[in-house]
Amino acid sequence: MNRELKRLFWVGRSKEDLRAFPEEVRQVMGYALYLAQAGSKHPDAKPLSGFGGAGVLEVVDDFDRNTYRAVYTLKVAGAVYVLHAFQKKSRKGIRTNPEDIETVRRRLREVLEAQQH
Repeated sequence: MNRELKRLFWVGRSKEDLRAFPEEVRQVMGYALYLAQAGSKHPDAKPLSGFGGAGVLEVVDDFDRNTYRAVYTLKVAGAVYVLHAFQKKSRKGIRTNPEDIETVRRRLREVLEAQQH
């Protein structure tokens, strides 16, 4: 792994939302983000569908019959941006709530637009 870590940035309420997760989940998410900073990938980190490849990744952790997700992007060189952290509400299927997808889209757009200025 690369010794120099990429900078980590939190977008919107992602940091506060992740801090509200149970300790066990925070440890998994924190380690996954550390690996992303180090240029590696957690085994549970997968590309989030609908975002065109591996530039937006999602880490999913199940704990105490609940599912928690953190979404981050590597689309900005030298940085990891945490776009969203949330508890999955739907009890049926694996589909992510459209509101959460829209939050990810909006925050990703904000990050990419800020990089152009």
